[in-house]
Amino acid sequence: MNGSVALVTGANRGLGFGNARRIGETGATVLVGARDPNRGAVAANALSAAGLKAIFVRLDVTEITIIEAAARTIEERFGRLDILFNNAAISTEVDVPPSLSPLADVRRVFDTNVFGAIAVTQTMLPLLRKSEHGRIVNVSGALGSLTLHSDPDWEFRKFNILGYNASKTALNAFTVFLANELRDTPIKVNSVSPGSVRTDLNKAGAMDPYDAAEGLMWLATLPSDGPTGGFFRDRDMIPW
Repeated sequence: MNGSVALVTGANRGLGFGNARRIGETGATVLVGARDPNRGAVAANALSAAGLKAIFVRLDVTEITIIEAAARTIEERFGRLDILFNNAAISTEVDVPPSLSPLADVRRVFDTNVFGAIAVTQTMLPLLRKSEHGRIVNVSGALGSLTLHSDPDWEFRKFNILGYNASKTALNAFTVFLANELRDTPIKVNSVSPGSVRTDLNKAGAMDPYDAAEGLMWLATLPSDGPTGGFFRDRDMIPW
């Protein structure tokens, strides 16, 4: 990992920041992607103050011109990208049943969680192709599993959030299709569920973001014979 270049979207707080810190500790250069320039700079400065190689990159995953500008910056400075973490995500209120979920809210969640991840990946893919060991890690969650939601005894089935859950299901589909496309290349694409993490989206989460990032790091550092097109938590497969 020493010398690798990694981009983390939504890296100024929560799981994104914990993941940026964790990957920076390997000696990699971590690109702190954030929509807000002030918060992004503060996060990058905090990592740099801890002795890590961290650089703020403005990145609004819903604005293609900003994504393209970020890609140009990375290409000019590094010439490649080794690891992409699609971490940026938003949610909606948890107490609204699917039959009453405002369509505008569902679209807003999909814009960030699905279309944003697709846009960033497509734009950064030429840079990932220049890496000898490109890795794409899509941060999903067990709430995106249709199999688990179909189990009446699953403990988290009550979190029946249309926009967020369906967005993670769609992100998982993108993982499978892109992995199939790239199967004959060195690039590996996987989805990961970090578990119940304490973030702004989940204030009651059980895990510290830094600890929860271990699963993301595993997928980012897979060997050449590692899996691709999978959905994992704690290195175990999760059913789709």
